[in-house]
Amino acid sequence: ASLAKLTSLSTQTLSLLLERQRLQTLPSSSTSLHGQQIVKNLQQLRMGIMEFEEKEGVTEATRLLRTQHERMRGMLGAEANSMGVQKCELPQPVEMSNNAASSSRSPSPPPTTSAAPPPRTSSGEPHSYDYAPYTDDPEAGYSSGEMLMQQREIMDVQDVHLDELSRSITRQRDLSLQINDELDVHTGLLEGLDHDLDRTDTRLTHARRRLDRVARGAKENGSTVMIALLILVLLILIIVFKT
Repeated sequence: ASLAKLTSLSTQTLSLLLERQRLQTLPSSSTSLHGQQIVKNLQQLRMGIMEFEEKEGVTEATRLLRTQHERMRGMLGAEANSMGVQKCELPQPVEMSNNAASSSRSPSPPPTTSAAPPPRTSSGEPHSYDYAPYTDDPEAGYSSGEMLMQQREIMDVQDVHLDELSRSITRQRDLSLQINDELDVHTGLLEGLDHDLDRTDTRLTHARRRLDRVARGAKENGSTVMIALLILVLLILIIVFKT
């Protein structure tokens, strides 16, 4: 595995861990969010670091990847051991007893300088390295071509999301225009109904006034009307009997 692939795998795992921590803050979230994928990525990262160090040796880049691995393992908290995520520590130095046994079987070679063993704690365990902040530095394993390809992939995904957002906004705009047209039609109908109601109210007012005048005239000239009606009836009877 190359440093570029290991760095990309580390970035993906860190994103999953951050998303997992965010979702765990929600009341309805599950505690097994992305758990299998995170464990798989951490195991692949650990094996990739070990294989790379067997071929190229321990470098500053692998030290940073180991530190990042331990940091992400620490983000799992107490669940790291139960999920089977192993530590990614530096390889232990060869024991002095093995060196002594090998030196007794073969002639002693000329003294050579060797790297100092990692510092140990009072209990004898290797001292854990301090966590360092994650950096997405192209010099830490990405080449310019790989960075360009990754940026193009991110831009393609963003273009797809923007296209979907544009289509959604277009649909919303069309719906808004249709609703606006319907509101205009209903506004015209309501205005016509209001005009008809005003005209009907005016006619009813005129009719009520006429009825009031007739009622007042009937009260004032009631006797005259009755006399006129009686005379008319009498004339009709006289004509009938004479004929």
